[in-house]
Amino acid sequence: MNVLLVGSGGREHALAWKLSASARLGELHAAPGNPGIAALATCHPVRAEDAEALLGICRENDVELVVVGPEAPLVAGVADVLRAAGVAVFGPSASAARIEGSKSFAKDVMRAAGVPTAATLDLPHAPCVVKADGLAAGKGVWVCETQEEAQAAWRRAREHGGRVVVEELLEGDEVSLFALCDGTEALALPAARDAKRLRDGDEGPNTGGMGAYSPVPYLTDGDAAELVEQIHRPVLQELARRGSPFVGLLYAGLMLTDDGPRVLEFNCRFGDPETQAVLPRTEGDLLSALAAAAAGRVADAELATGDDAAVTLVLAAPGYPDAPESGLPLAGLDRAEAAGALVFHAGTALREGSLVSAGGRVLNVTAVAPSASEARDRAYAAAAAIDFPGAQLRCDIGALGAHVPG
Repeated sequence: MNVLLVGSGGREHALAWKLSASARLGELHAAPGNPGIAALATCHPVRAEDAEALLGICRENDVELVVVGPEAPLVAGVADVLRAAGVAVFGPSASAARIEGSKSFAKDVMRAAGVPTAATLDLPHAPCVVKADGLAAGKGVWVCETQEEAQAAWRRAREHGGRVVVEELLEGDEVSLFALCDGTEALALPAARDAKRLRDGDEGPNTGGMGAYSPVPYLTDGDAAELVEQIHRPVLQELARRGSPFVGLLYAGLMLTDDGPRVLEFNCRFGDPETQAVLPRTEGDLLSALAAAAAGRVADAELATGDDAAVTLVLAAPGYPDAPESGLPLAGLDRAEAAGALVFHAGTALREGSLVSAGGRVLNVTAVAPSASEARDRAYAAAAAIDFPGAQLRCDIGALGAHVPG
């Protein structure tokens, strides 16, 4: 089976790595890809949002399945164009992708589906959470403890355009829960937890994610399957009722409160960097599972969860998230891999044959081991082998107080 992978980040590199292990894979293509993905696939210099150019790649290379990584092309309707031309796609239609593209739409769906979520507030009254309604690359959410913070967050959210959503501030344990969906049925993947804030101790501004680990100590595989029944399935049913069946990866960001689980957000694609910790723990043929979901037969998919733990660290550029520096030399990736880690390219480029930084989150280092503490030690040892001047790296991934896994 020839496959086209859409995207250029660490999540897509992890997907390319996992898809490449499938005996069913013929040719793997990527658009636009990155230097890491280029070692596994044929990369095409095509923007992820350029549906017609992606369709051209499909026709020229007999692509049988397209896997869309980022949210922006999904919200823009790339999957609709490809499906209309007869190409199978793992990724939702634009109407279904609104579950991420509009937080107010997601709230409406959850209310109709009876899915528990944070209460909506009319005004930014601290403590609260302020969210830009549309896509903001993971940086459109502000947790506000004071009224001054709430007012500042309201102004920043307005700068993104569109509506602003204000919610009650929930307390509990966070978890990212993925499910492969075929429009009706859902298959749970291993749960993960990510770290959104830039600095240790969950301090600093929100980012796209500075690291992740899986499993989470307060959620078993059985718990994850139950939550998919309680959270994902009603949303799938409601979207189908509205004529927008969801085919792809439905990602629920949850807060496990004393009063039960509450949905913080829905995303319409694999999480980043959680995917880099989840896929190394996922056993089985991912390509077959994604193809089954795209064909409306996710019940045919057979995936299992390994016993090992995984920890993913994000190496971010100096100045991230506001003004990341680019063009910085990168070296030592081979040393990190020799130390037993997986190194996923998230924002890299080749300039005159040399690898340099080309984004905010530049590299992802993932280690897998029988225990979470061992995986954490391996990940940090591998990250230390990489030469990346000025890199920002949190030193507490998987080791925050009560959230220590294993």
